[in-house]
Amino acid sequence: MVRKPAKMYRNISKKAYTRREYMGGVPGSKIVQFDMGNLRQEFPIELSIEVLEACQIRHTALEAARVGINRKLVKDVGRMNFHLKLRIFPHHVLRENKQATGAGADRVSEGMRMAFGKAVGTAARVSADQKIFSVYTTPQYLEKAKNAIKTGTYKLPAPTRIVIEERAPAQ
Repeated sequence: MVRKPAKMYRNISKKAYTRREYMGGVPGSKIVQFDMGNLRQEFPIELSIEVLEACQIRHTALEAARVGINRKLVKDVGRMNFHLKLRIFPHHVLRENKQATGAGADRVSEGMRMAFGKAVGTAARVSADQKIFSVYTTPQYLEKAKNAIKTGTYKLPAPTRIVIEERAPAQ
């Protein structure tokens, strides 16, 4: 079956469906890592991607954004000069009532008006002004990190903004 477009799952419409212990066949999350780069050093500047409106972000979109940001940061800044953190986890299970296609499909797919559906993936539900990704770095790499994090915003389904904050040094 063809995977449906992401815009079908972007809006938050029903109650969250998260209890995996009661459902079978939930596909695994595509997200490989949540923390990348130099995890030991404290960096003075934090750049974050904030979502401007509440929505659902599929695990495939989160992974695509993570890969794009991480690859650009490693190339431009170097692996030891940043810490990239994915701040959300896709808990919500997406369901889909599969429809038959081809000749005679209209007769086959007619029944079951409010069908429950099968699990097809997961998504993270985010609220307005919630941070999704954060990059911690030094002032000399600020512009390169900003360009890298901007590439990740193109992979996300909602309008976003980049927020830059100075962090207090750890004592």
